[in-house]
Parts: sequence; structure tokens; C-alpha cells
Amino acid sequence: MRGDLEKEQESAGDRRLVTEGIQSYCVVPLVAMGKSIGTFTLWSEAKNRYSEADAELLQEVANQVALAIANMKSYEEIAALKARLEKENVYLQEEIRTVHNFEEIVGNSPGLLELLRRVDQVAPTDSSVLIYGETGTGKELIARAIHDRSARKNRPLVKVNCSAISAGLVESELFGHVKGAFTGAFERRIGRFELADRGTIFLDEVGELPLETQVKLLRVLQEHEFEPVGSNRSVHVDVRIIAATNRNLQESINTGRFRSDLYYRLNVFPLEVPPLRERSSDILQLANFFLARYSRKVGKRMEGISAAAAERLNSYSWPGNVRELQNVIERALILGQGPILELEPDLISVSPSKALHDTASEVAEVAHPTGPVSALKTLEEVERAHISAVLQQTHGVVEGVNGAAKTLGMHPNTLRHRMEKLGIKRSAHRIS
Repeated sequence: MRGDLEKEQESAGDRRLVTEGIQSYCVVPLVAMGKSIGTFTLWSEAKNRYSEADAELLQEVANQVALAIANMKSYEEIAALKARLEKENVYLQEEIRTVHNFEEIVGNSPGLLELLRRVDQVAPTDSSVLIYGETGTGKELIARAIHDRSARKNRPLVKVNCSAISAGLVESELFGHVKGAFTGAFERRIGRFELADRGTIFLDEVGELPLETQVKLLRVLQEHEFEPVGSNRSVHVDVRIIAATNRNLQESINTGRFRSDLYYRLNVFPLEVPPLRERSSDILQLANFFLARYSRKVGKRMEGISAAAAERLNSYSWPGNVRELQNVIERALILGQGPILELEPDLISVSPSKALHDTASEVAEVAHPTGPVSALKTLEEVERAHISAVLQQTHGVVEGVNGAAKTLGMHPNTLRHRMEKLGIKRSAHRIS
């Protein structure tokens, strides 16, 4: 406290106050949580204006003011942190989507763009979707794209790999079970359909489901209800079903491995994911996408893909599709030494497409030994002729060590798919 500044001034600040007419003042600290955050000051133009009692009262007021200021600053910090966390959360969600490939469908080939156009058409509806495609083409990505563009996007997308569940447990996995339903059922289990209530369930490799499970699945599609294993109580669910397969389900129906009524229920809106060999313009774009992703993962800095590597990527037929391309890029990145990605000779085996190209030249030469270029057959005709020739050589056998698929370097399901698309009948090549 200062009672007479003219006599008690001790600093330049005191002298300035005197020149402004201030004669006395009382200053108390603002202390919050043991830390001084400022001062609280009263001054007067009269001398000896403040007493010890005034100072004590002013200190009590200052304590309350300090607490209010500390709370205000804390709320401001909390608000700033909240805003920062929200921004970080958005960023991390985008990172998660990129790293885990939830929505990243890379490419602009005509086949892919047509597929995405159909996805936009069916996504807002609740119709069942059946996604066809070879292994590794990205059927799950398409299922996620449908779910994320639907009204159910805020509810879960539950994935079930039907081929990875043993036949004895598939019903329990899908529909759940009650306690004591079978040996080892020590408690009630909620099935995937119940978890997906008001959301979407994705049945990958649906063609692998046992026939008895197909009956229950058909009931869920028709009645929207099921009974858990060991229970006589029906559970009602509101679930959209997206199924996927790399099998020819029509062939499975003919052989009695898949129910036709279930097929027609699932096949409301079919979507076919084109194989990578039919998306040649997307290969380098996908390769650069995987290169950027795995560069961060392995901690290497890559500037691009060499011209020789790009040519090899484009000339390969990719029987394993996008998944195979992803693995090739990751391996090449791990083995790479310089800033430009190169492909070692053993990373990509001899391309079936090269053998097909050589056969195409032979077929064209036999068909038109002296004809002009314009008379050459189309690629589809050459492919049909080549597959037919191989089937003739294997006497119509598709699978096995001596089968046509092995000769062509293709997966048997891939070959069957191409035969169906090209109108090739296996029976025409069997020995009578």
C-alpha cells in the first residue's frame, strides 16, 4: 500500500502515477492454484485512502477474481484443445481411410467408371447386391463403397468371410447361439446378423455356405428374422445384404451346391468387378498409389517407377489382380535400393498374356498368312481360339496338374469365368 505517493514513491511507475494525480493505492496479488497470474489494484486521488482492513477485503475479492480468471482460461484452453482434437480426428479418420483402403478405389478405366456409376445407382436403395469378380479384384471395396453411400452408413458394416468359417460353426457365427446349445456353448453369443441390425452385412465368398445354412439365410432375406442355434425364439433384424463370390453360381446351382431360390434373392442387383487385365490404364495409377502407401510404411523415399518396370507391369496379365499388384509393389519396395522403383526378374513370373500374344500372332498368321493388318482377328477372337486350343489339348480338363488352367497360368475359376464370357463350352473339347 502507498498512502502518500509524493513522499513514498520508489519507482518510475510511482512517479508517473503522481503526475497523473494519484495520491494513494493498494495492490494485491491474483493467485490461482499457488501461481500468481497478475495483480488487482485500486488507486485514489486522496492521500491515505486505504487501510489494512481495506487491504484484507481487497485480497478476498482478488482471490475470487483470480479463481474466475483461472476458470475462464481453463475453459478457453479446453475449447482450443477440443477444436484441435476435432481437427486431428478428421485428419486421422482420413489417414485411416487411406491407410486401410476403406474408400480408395483407384483408377479411371471405362470398366471401373461404369461399375462405380452402377454403385451410385444401387447404394441409396436397400436392395440386395451380388458382387462377382475374380480373387483380388476388390469386391470388399465395392461393398464398402455401397455401404458408405447408403442411408445405413452410420451403422456398422459387418463382414463375414464364409469360406473361412468351418461348416460346424457357420450358423453360430451368422445367427448366434444360446447358452448350452452345444458342447462348449458356455454363454449366449450374438451372431453377425444381430450385430448388423439396421446396418449392412457383407457375405464374402457366399458360394461356400453349406446348403443347410443357405436355407436359414433365405429366411432372413424373406422374413427378416432367424432363430439362434438352440433357441426357439425368433430375432427380427433390419439388415441389408451384400454378397460376393468368385464362383460361377449358375454352375453351382446345376451341380446342386447352391440353392436357386437363394441365388435369385441375392442377385437382385448384380455387379461385376472387372479383372485388372481389363483395366490396363489403371495399372500404373494403382502401382504409384501402392508405392506411396508402402514408402511411408517401410520408411523409404521413392520418387517413381522406372520405365522398364512400368513396361513390365503393363505387359503382365495379373492373374492375382489388384492384390497381386499390391504385393509385387511392396516386395519391390523392400528390395529396392535407389529412389526409383525397379522390378527384379523374379518378382513377376512369365506372363500368361505374353503366351497369349504369341499364340495370337500364330493364329493370325494361320488365318491370314498374306492378308493386310486390317484383316487380323480381334483380341477376343484370338483369346477364344487360344483357350479353345488349350482345352482341345487337355481334352476339356480345366483343373489339375494337366488342366487347361495350369497351362494358361490362370486360376481355374478365372478360366471358367472367361470361358463363360467367351461362350466356350468345355463339353465340345472332351473325348467322346
